[in-house]
Amino acid sequence: MLTTVAAILANPRYTGRQVWNRQRTDHDDLRPDGTIARHREIQRWNAAPQWVISRQIAHPPLITEEQSVAAQAIHTAPTPTDGAPRHYLLAGLVCCGVCGRIMDSHWVHGRPGYRCRHGHTSTHTKTSPQPKILYIREDHLLDRIRHDRKLHRHHPALRSPDPEKVTAHLRTHNIIIVCDHHIWTIEAETAVYTLNPAGSFLAATAKIPAQRDGDHAKHEESSRFVWK
Repeated sequence: MLTTVAAILANPRYTGRQVWNRQRTDHDDLRPDGTIARHREIQRWNAAPQWVISRQIAHPPLITEEQSVAAQAIHTAPTPTDGAPRHYLLAGLVCCGVCGRIMDSHWVHGRPGYRCRHGHTSTHTKTSPQPKILYIREDHLLDRIRHDRKLHRHHPALRSPDPEKVTAHLRTHNIIIVCDHHIWTIEAETAVYTLNPAGSFLAATAKIPAQRDGDHAKHEESSRFVWK
């Protein structure tokens, strides 16, 4: 079947290499009556930079690595009515801090952004109150990253005015962006950095070194993700 062929081309395991960490198990809290907390396990896909791929061939391949790479480069999303291509620099790097899903690329008012409906679709009837839909503009994310001096101490390349270079650094160093309705954070392999709110850049740079060091310690914590 066509869907089987597509799945084979999208899975690097069929190139003969072993792949780990493509999925993770999250434990979500369910509170049906507001007093009892029940836990359920949900399988979610990890972003490609979080996959662990063996260096050596582990089993006979079904496709070549060249075929797999060529398949990933094919854009199969529906063509917009105006025929103009849509480019999302941070696709696959922006995660929802409410439900843990990777946010969908979403084009609104002529600019790229990222949206999460927390698993709700029009084909499912709402059985319980749903979290508010989360929408983040791409230019707002890039602007905060480029102007956050605390983040630049550890990742100076992120201050580049070129969005392509910023995105390349994020992907190369397995860095993701986690957003909810109030806080945006940068999660690297070893630490988490809280991004400054819009308009607070000047206030952050006016502090003396001792205050900035205190902020540095306060905004770094262990990552919630397990890296290999």
